[in-house]
Amino acid sequence: MESSASQTSSQPPRQTPTRPSNGTPARAQGLINWELAASTAARLTPPGPVLGAAEISAAVENLRLMADRSVQHVHHITGLDAARDLRDSDVLVVDRASWAKANTQSFAVMLRPAMEKMLEGRPSLAPGAASVSGAITGSQLGAILAFLSSKVLGQYDPFSALADTSAAPAGGRLLLVAPNIISVERELNVDPADFRLWVCLHEQTHRVQFAAAPWLRHHMLDEIENLSGQLLGNVDSLLERASAAAKSLKDRAAPGAAPGRGAILDLLQSPEEKAALSRLTALMSLLEGHANVVMDAVDASIVPSVKTIRQRFNARGKDRGMIEKFIRNLLGLDAKMRQYSDGAKFVREVVAAAGMDGFNRVWESAGHLPTEAEIHDSKLWLDRMGL
Repeated sequence: MESSASQTSSQPPRQTPTRPSNGTPARAQGLINWELAASTAARLTPPGPVLGAAEISAAVENLRLMADRSVQHVHHITGLDAARDLRDSDVLVVDRASWAKANTQSFAVMLRPAMEKMLEGRPSLAPGAASVSGAITGSQLGAILAFLSSKVLGQYDPFSALADTSAAPAGGRLLLVAPNIISVERELNVDPADFRLWVCLHEQTHRVQFAAAPWLRHHMLDEIENLSGQLLGNVDSLLERASAAAKSLKDRAAPGAAPGRGAILDLLQSPEEKAALSRLTALMSLLEGHANVVMDAVDASIVPSVKTIRQRFNARGKDRGMIEKFIRNLLGLDAKMRQYSDGAKFVREVVAAAGMDGFNRVWESAGHLPTEAEIHDSKLWLDRMGL
């Protein structure tokens, strides 16, 4: 049995306005059947750990406690005053199916402008064809979410408030996936309370990042819109590029092959597409790298068994099966981990050279965000910032 969705906030549900728009055409929304994606993910998601009702209740309550307790440590480590008050967002303890459904809602927000743009040049698309296409795409997305739903420990979702008829608070929501956290802590044989606090330190850092930089949500959404628009807008060559990307998977599976970006991202070929990907890669590397630095900044006085947790957690993944390796190659998940390592290196180097106050200039404006080149060479960013 898995834990059900639980919410820490006592605020009543409220509707939040969507992004300014001329309206969302029903046919654009129908290009991906979001409800089918959610139901497919719920049907295909692997079962979680077997827990009794009392165990579920205790785990949910403990995760809430650790999420709340972690905020003071994030504030102390980052020096970001935004950590003092996070009431504009919620913390939810969810099961795998609820995580997948939440992501379909966020994807609908992120991809809506790109799908509308794609349809502008194809006004003759028949409703029946769109419906069939939407069902196929929805099923495929649901299968991907089902795979990911058993891997994700937590996720900050800054876009949920922008969805139509959303009841999420303005700042979004932090999702803690209880069955996955419990599964990993059991797999690693580590202290549950210590591991949960360690995980919450990472996830709450993301929540603080967006609270410290109110402009970040729409900037990130614009970058995602640009990247998805570049990809979906060039429909004529999309199938050809998809075929070439699929063929490249056999090369990725060769022994000793370095982690690639993922076959999906190999669909991007033009200079504009690559530039959009570079900007988004740099942003995600920064956000994840910063959260990893905060997670690793704690010592035994905060998380007594942190050394053991780090060692065992970092050793995971060496015995993945072929199917999981294939999917990870398709999605570029191993490359993402390498990017996040690069982001953490950037953060550590900047903090060492300019202190935490100097690093925190990244949250002041979009112009202060590092480029991908600067992520790999922190001195470039330090020189640009005059630090």
